[in-house]
Amino acid sequence: MASSSPIQDRIAAHRRGEPIGLTSVCCSSTYVLEAAMQLAVRRGSLLLVESTSNQVDQFGGYTGMTPPQFRDGVLTLAAACGLPAEHLVLGGDHLGPNAWQHLPAAEAMGHAKTLIQAYAAAGFNKIHLDCSMACADDPARLPDEVVAQRSAQLAEVAEAAARGAGLPPPVYVIGTEVPIPGGESALAGGVAVTRPEAAAQTLEVHRQAFAARSLREAWRRVVAMVVQPGVDFDHSAVQHYDRAAAASLSRFIEGQPGLVYEAHSTDYQTEASLHAMVRDHFAILKVGPAATFALREAWFALAMLERELLPAAAQSRLIETLDEAMRRQPRHWLKHYPGAPEAQRLLRAYGLSDRCRYYWGEPAVDAALGRLIANLDARPLPLAALSQFLPEQAQAVFEGRLAARAEDLARDKVSQLLARYARACDANEAAPRDVAIASPAPAPVSNP
Repeated sequence: MASSSPIQDRIAAHRRGEPIGLTSVCCSSTYVLEAAMQLAVRRGSLLLVESTSNQVDQFGGYTGMTPPQFRDGVLTLAAACGLPAEHLVLGGDHLGPNAWQHLPAAEAMGHAKTLIQAYAAAGFNKIHLDCSMACADDPARLPDEVVAQRSAQLAEVAEAAARGAGLPPPVYVIGTEVPIPGGESALAGGVAVTRPEAAAQTLEVHRQAFAARSLREAWRRVVAMVVQPGVDFDHSAVQHYDRAAAASLSRFIEGQPGLVYEAHSTDYQTEASLHAMVRDHFAILKVGPAATFALREAWFALAMLERELLPAAAQSRLIETLDEAMRRQPRHWLKHYPGAPEAQRLLRAYGLSDRCRYYWGEPAVDAALGRLIANLDARPLPLAALSQFLPEQAQAVFEGRLAARAEDLARDKVSQLLARYARACDANEAAPRDVAIASPAPAPVSNP
């Protein structure tokens, strides 16, 4: 009998022994979503798109969108890209009191309940219940039992909201050791892999909390648990997957029928690591900043090409305009990018946490991007010059597989990144090299 959710179907196949997974694209960028949709159309695959509680909430989040608005926008994009509605699943990431940690717990949880209700009623079928963060009147580290009890409260709200909207019931992701959304501010000595005993404790306290609220049917739809597999990144370093370090955690989930792990902060992992993670039951791979980082690379490359082709007075000044916007409104990056002014300048442009993703919607930046696109699309692009800045896209243009239009070039750059995840989650595609990946300490990277 078919399950009620395509996510459950895919996880069931994984648990039957098929080396498959599911990529979760956590992003609100139109260009990234279009790239993901076009890739899903080409591959005939399921696409999971998630918005975080920071991006989209009942007040609009930093994108200005409520859950119904985000849903409608994604569905419109999917239709334009030719992606069938049945191949698209919407999810909510880090849903809980995350955005209201500065408030007392009762008030923060009140907002979180409204948030969950809005997501579930809007048809977001995959719900990550994240109550792992402390609120203003909480102890610094919440007991697992409190995290589980708050998560069960939110699941109860989601069940009622989906039922009231006449929608299929959601599937859930739980966890107590949840990586920080968007990567660490400072990776320092690295992150430790979750201990199997801690994973067992998380599972049991959540089971009890769901049972205490008569949510046994909802508990059967808990499909994944967020743990720390030992992968993360900050503004300038990446901690890569170490199969040996995660081996005991991987074995633990094998004894839990119907469950897999959801791996956060997999941005900038090698493709070989992504394949290894899926094989080791970290079967849901979340990616966000790496996708917008690839998009930023594309726009910067095209801005550098523009400098070669046009006189200064006609140029968009995209790179300069973006940095000016970031310096005028530093709240999205200042606490993440330490150091002297020159170091901060480089991080604003090239930091792996890609804090500039918050600024593309600023009117001046949006206008500069529009001018860049218009400037480049108004003339044939010399392939030799394009190859200097976007060599792989230039080759695709040369072979007739890609149009030499600015937006198409940018989307293709993002698609290349997302294709690594798609291949890792596909049983029919082998890893580029079948070796253990070890990284005992975070290593600086310059070109992920």
